[in-house]
Amino acid sequence: MASATLLKSSFLPKKAEWGAARQMAAPRVSMVVRAGAYDDELVKTAKTIASPGRGILAMDESNATCGKRLDSIGLENTEANRQAFRTLLVSVPGLGNHISGAILFEETLYQSTVDGKKIVDILVEQGIVPGIKVDKGLVPLTGSNDESWCQGLDGLASREAAYYQQGARFAKWRTVVSIPNGPSELAVKEAAWGLARYAAISQDNGLVPIVEPEILLDGEHGIERTFEVAQKVWAETFYYMAQNNVIFEGILLKPSMVTPGAECKDRATPEQVADYTLKLLSRRVPPAVPGIMFLSGGQSEVEATLNLNAMNQSPNPWHVSFSYARALQNTCLKTWAGRPENVKAAQEALLLRAKANSLAQLGKYTSDGEAAEAKEGMFVKNYSY
Repeated sequence: MASATLLKSSFLPKKAEWGAARQMAAPRVSMVVRAGAYDDELVKTAKTIASPGRGILAMDESNATCGKRLDSIGLENTEANRQAFRTLLVSVPGLGNHISGAILFEETLYQSTVDGKKIVDILVEQGIVPGIKVDKGLVPLTGSNDESWCQGLDGLASREAAYYQQGARFAKWRTVVSIPNGPSELAVKEAAWGLARYAAISQDNGLVPIVEPEILLDGEHGIERTFEVAQKVWAETFYYMAQNNVIFEGILLKPSMVTPGAECKDRATPEQVADYTLKLLSRRVPPAVPGIMFLSGGQSEVEATLNLNAMNQSPNPWHVSFSYARALQNTCLKTWAGRPENVKAAQEALLLRAKANSLAQLGKYTSDGEAAEAKEGMFVKNYSY
């Protein structure tokens, strides 16, 4: 008893001293709150892109990938042919009623139409916000299970400052996660950290970052496995974005929909895709984020539109919309076939798909009258661009 009394009296602070003892034991940690020069503009730009009934036209294919598209209709991959197709896309009359943003490749950002007008100016006249692809592509990730990581952070700040001067107001960075290859913890963390650094650098240079960790469709896995992996990827991504002081009100997300693998025998209905995808978003995405702009990822034109429509059958905390490339351009490209006399028909085909997805964003789309061609899948194994 004597020893216990000695301990209490000699080593423990009196009640009156407890507060002081706690302050001494736990030094204060100063917090730095980010306040950037572009914050108000970023929020405004993100809200403009995430406006009712509108989505994003992704036309940021690299010159090599654009060459593959042109080759599919028998055209050479020349700057003149790339310019002709891009001119066709941006000059569709009334496109801005359904499209709020267009993601461009670097060549396109500085390019003019065949008539000599700057492509950026054509977009702005249509009420479409110009954006720019800023990543430098995928390379093998050392130490992983044959997975990849996205390069392009070196020199990103200076490049984005120049893109802003050229008229770009948002950016896109695509990294991928492969389910058949794991995904390994290393690959998930690398993808999330790279996206977070890119997002912070973009906001610091006036560009709204589109955050895109694509869960690839490759594989035989079911929808539950996709859901499991997507939860992990998005948890890591938002954790690291918070660590990098990214303003969530000034970003846009470009996720994959939660679907079974492309080679899975058990296919999912639009209602099932919507259920799993919205459950994922509600668990991982703060309502501060203004817009979720889904990628199509090799779905057919009609399938991508039906799935989007199913997700908009009741109100969501975010603007749930689209950022499609092939699911907007495929029929348009085939209709054009590189012939000047087909330009008008090709533009009408693009406008038809833009209108369909506009209706899907509002939850009012039906697939009645859709052509069989628009229902053809576009999945390509190990797709890269």
